[in-house]
Amino acid sequence: MREIIFDTETTGLDRLDDRVIEIGGVELINRFPTGRTFHVYINPEGKTVHPDALAVHGISNEQLADKPLFAGVLHDFLDFIDGAKLIAHNAMFDMGFINAELNRLGHPPIHNDRVVDTLALARRKHPMGPNSLDALCRRYGIDNSHRTMHGALLDSQLLAEVYIELIGGKQAALGLTIAEQSGNQQTSDTAGLIVIPRRPTPLRPRLTEAEKLAHAKLVDKIGEKALWHERIPLQ
Repeated sequence: MREIIFDTETTGLDRLDDRVIEIGGVELINRFPTGRTFHVYINPEGKTVHPDALAVHGISNEQLADKPLFAGVLHDFLDFIDGAKLIAHNAMFDMGFINAELNRLGHPPIHNDRVVDTLALARRKHPMGPNSLDALCRRYGIDNSHRTMHGALLDSQLLAEVYIELIGGKQAALGLTIAEQSGNQQTSDTAGLIVIPRRPTPLRPRLTEAEKLAHAKLVDKIGEKALWHERIPLQ
């Protein structure tokens, strides 16, 4: 299972007018980082970075003057996310901007069924909040001390750790790649399953004969409606 944790930075909050100026992404395979990342800065084509946005991410128009246009990074970005589930925090914000950029270039949008919103996951798991990325890092003991400003790649790396915790933690992720019992090859049919092999020799019964007899008498006393009649007999 391939997933891309991603984030964007923009010139402002209006997806119909403002532009994407940074994209960062981290690849996960079976919920483990592969080390493969994607990171670009993008020239906003004359759109001025709003002062409020500049205060958040610190990316100025001067820094973006020599960077490629969105059209110049589009194919590399689409290749990186190809076939993967997309994970983002407050994903509709990021996807709104990405799809607006795609629309400007006449490219079909990325459908919402490919996207998982970690903010929605966090709100379900921690309804009392807070559920910002910084707050979730504190909740799960993830070091974000180096996050003095927002940055698409750094935020994606932090969100990857948060996402693993939101879906059950690192221990749960250990069972997501399981080899089939008949051979050593892995298949997608077994991904996500924790397979507990059968013991070659069953354990010896722990119940004594006296305990079995006492249980049988109790069941007889309850009568035909006793639930134990529908269960496997004691061993």
